[in-house]
Amino acid sequence: MRHNIIVSRVVIVALLVAAISLASCSSSSTNPASSSGPGNTQSAPAPSPKSGLEADLAYVRKGQYTYVWVFSRKDGKALDPADGAFLKTNAPQVVDWVTSDPDKKYVVAGTNFDLAKGNLELLKKRFNAEDYTGR
Repeated sequence: MRHNIIVSRVVIVALLVAAISLASCSSSSTNPASSSGPGNTQSAPAPSPKSGLEADLAYVRKGQYTYVWVFSRKDGKALDPADGAFLKTNAPQVVDWVTSDPDKKYVVAGTNFDLAKGNLELLKKRFNAEDYTGR
Protein backbone atom coordinates (compact mmCIF):
# COMPACT_ATOMS: atom_id res chain seq x y z
CA MET A 1 0.00 0.00 0.00
CA ARG A 2 2.86 2.37 0.82
CA HIS A 3 4.29 1.82 -2.65
CA ASN A 4 0.91 2.69 -4.20
CA ILE A 5 0.80 5.96 -2.25
CA ILE A 6 4.30 6.92 -3.41
CA VAL A 7 3.49 6.01 -7.02
CA SER A 8 0.25 7.99 -6.82
CA ARG A 9 2.08 11.04 -5.52
CA VAL A 10 4.68 10.82 -8.28
CA VAL A 11 1.89 10.62 -10.86
CA ILE A 12 0.14 13.64 -9.32
CA VAL A 13 3.36 15.70 -9.41
CA ALA A 14 4.00 14.65 -13.03
CA LEU A 15 0.47 15.66 -14.01
CA LEU A 16 0.86 19.03 -12.29
CA VAL A 17 4.13 19.68 -14.13
CA ALA A 18 2.52 18.72 -17.45
CA ALA A 19 -0.51 20.94 -16.78
CA ILE A 20 1.70 23.91 -15.87
CA SER A 21 3.81 23.37 -18.99
CA LEU A 22 0.73 23.24 -21.22
CA ALA A 23 -0.77 26.30 -19.58
CA SER A 24 2.40 28.32 -20.12
CA CYS A 25 2.55 27.30 -23.78
CA SER A 26 -1.06 28.18 -24.52
CA SER A 27 -0.87 31.55 -22.78
CA SER A 28 1.76 32.94 -25.16
CA SER A 29 0.37 35.10 -27.92
CA THR A 30 1.30 35.10 -31.59
CA ASN A 31 0.07 38.68 -32.03
CA PRO A 32 2.71 41.07 -30.61
CA ALA A 33 0.22 43.95 -30.56
CA SER A 34 -2.04 42.06 -28.19
CA SER A 35 0.76 41.38 -25.71
CA SER A 36 1.77 45.01 -25.21
CA GLY A 37 -0.15 47.93 -23.91
CA PRO A 38 -1.53 49.29 -20.68
CA GLY A 39 -4.74 47.21 -20.73
CA ASN A 40 -3.00 43.85 -20.27
CA THR A 41 -3.11 42.14 -16.92
CA GLN A 42 -0.60 39.67 -15.60
CA SER A 43 -1.88 36.16 -14.99
CA ALA A 44 -1.52 34.80 -11.51
CA PRO A 45 1.38 32.40 -11.00
CA ALA A 46 0.48 28.72 -10.93
CA PRO A 47 -0.16 27.44 -7.42
CA SER A 48 2.68 25.48 -5.91
CA PRO A 49 2.13 21.74 -5.53
CA LYS A 50 0.51 20.75 -2.27
CA SER A 51 2.69 19.19 0.38
CA GLY A 52 2.32 17.71 3.82
CA LEU A 53 -1.17 17.62 5.30
CA GLU A 54 -2.71 19.42 2.28
CA ALA A 55 -1.40 16.75 -0.09
CA ASP A 56 -2.48 13.89 2.17
CA LEU A 57 -5.96 15.36 2.58
CA ALA A 58 -6.23 15.87 -1.19
CA TYR A 59 -5.23 12.25 -1.78
CA VAL A 60 -7.89 10.93 0.62
CA ARG A 61 -10.55 13.33 -0.70
CA LYS A 62 -10.02 11.97 -4.20
CA GLY A 63 -11.47 8.74 -2.83
CA GLN A 64 -14.72 10.70 -2.35
CA TYR A 65 -15.24 9.43 1.19
CA THR A 66 -18.12 10.82 3.19
CA TYR A 67 -15.92 11.38 6.27
CA VAL A 68 -12.30 12.50 6.54
CA TRP A 69 -10.50 12.46 9.90
CA VAL A 70 -6.96 13.33 10.99
CA PHE A 71 -5.54 11.51 14.00
CA SER A 72 -2.38 12.43 15.89
CA ARG A 73 -0.88 11.53 19.25
CA LYS A 74 -1.79 13.79 22.16
CA ASP A 75 1.88 14.04 23.17
CA GLY A 76 2.86 15.25 19.68
CA LYS A 77 5.24 12.33 19.05
CA ALA A 78 5.36 10.25 15.90
CA LEU A 79 2.82 7.49 15.51
CA ASP A 80 4.32 4.07 16.22
CA PRO A 81 3.20 0.61 15.07
CA ALA A 82 1.12 0.13 18.24
CA ASP A 83 -0.77 3.35 17.44
CA GLY A 84 -1.46 2.14 13.91
CA ALA A 85 -2.69 -1.21 15.18
CA PHE A 86 -4.96 0.52 17.71
CA LEU A 87 -6.47 2.76 15.04
CA LYS A 88 -7.06 -0.10 12.60
CA THR A 89 -8.54 -2.33 15.31
CA ASN A 90 -10.87 0.32 16.69
CA ALA A 91 -11.86 1.93 13.39
CA PRO A 92 -12.18 -1.05 11.04
CA GLN A 93 -14.64 0.92 8.89
CA VAL A 94 -11.86 3.21 7.64
CA VAL A 95 -11.04 2.35 4.04
CA ASP A 96 -8.02 4.58 3.43
CA TRP A 97 -5.21 5.44 5.88
CA VAL A 98 -2.49 7.90 4.81
CA THR A 99 0.39 8.48 7.21
CA SER A 100 2.42 11.69 7.00
CA ASP A 101 5.90 11.47 5.50
CA PRO A 102 8.53 11.49 6.86
CA ASP A 103 7.63 12.51 10.41
CA LYS A 104 4.62 10.17 10.91
CA LYS A 105 3.00 12.75 13.21
CA TYR A 106 -0.52 12.18 11.89
CA VAL A 107 -2.64 9.85 9.84
CA VAL A 108 -5.50 10.87 7.54
CA ALA A 109 -8.47 8.49 7.49
CA GLY A 110 -11.11 8.23 4.77
CA THR A 111 -14.38 6.39 5.40
CA ASN A 112 -18.04 6.31 4.44
CA PHE A 113 -18.97 5.28 8.00
CA ASP A 114 -19.79 7.87 10.67
CA LEU A 115 -17.09 7.14 13.27
CA ALA A 116 -19.26 8.88 15.89
CA LYS A 117 -21.54 5.84 15.63
CA GLY A 118 -18.54 3.59 16.19
CA ASN A 119 -15.52 3.92 18.48
CA LEU A 120 -14.75 7.61 17.99
CA GLU A 121 -14.92 8.36 21.72
CA LEU A 122 -12.45 5.53 22.42
CA LEU A 123 -10.12 6.89 19.73
CA LYS A 124 -10.37 10.40 21.22
CA LYS A 125 -9.15 9.10 24.58
CA ARG A 126 -5.82 8.17 22.99
CA PHE A 127 -5.52 10.55 20.01
CA ASN A 128 -6.33 14.05 18.87
CA ALA A 129 -9.13 13.52 16.36
CA GLU A 130 -9.91 16.31 13.92
CA ASP A 131 -12.91 16.11 11.61
CA TYR A 132 -11.93 17.36 8.14
CA THR A 133 -15.20 16.30 6.57
CA GLY A 134 -16.42 19.06 4.26
CA ARG A 135 -13.36 21.28 4.76
